[in-house]
Amino acid sequence: MHRLLPMRQDKDQKCVIKDDKANDYIAKMVQAEGFLLGSPTYVSDITANMKGLIERCSTVSRSNGGLFKRKVAAAIVAVRRAGSLHAYDTLNHFLLNNQTIVPGSSYWNLGMGRDIGEVRTDEEGIRTMKTLGQNMAWLLKKIHG
Repeated sequence: MHRLLPMRQDKDQKCVIKDDKANDYIAKMVQAEGFLLGSPTYVSDITANMKGLIERCSTVSRSNGGLFKRKVAAAIVAVRRAGSLHAYDTLNHFLLNNQTIVPGSSYWNLGMGRDIGEVRTDEEGIRTMKTLGQNMAWLLKKIHG
């Protein structure tokens, strides 16, 4: 049975599991003005590793007063054929629930391909990512000058 952990009192911006690599990722996300979260689609969702990271990030962020609040962030997903919208939705729920500012693009931020590197041949996916990058850069300049 899974139980909820009580809110931490030490406010050290770290997961309670001190030797967890998630602490390194959390620190980088906190330092950044903006960030991207990406995952391949496995069984119509993000990977277990990404799920573990966003769960830890959410707990640490909330325990420390909202570490990702008003950071520019976006989700990107790689997919073979189907299931990508649920994976994309999972990442976006994390971003929106943690009060990030999510820029749009010309389509959902996904690239199609099965084998390693095959998404590079998805022309529409590449155009979508370029538009996302342009919108993210524009937004970061507006916010941070």
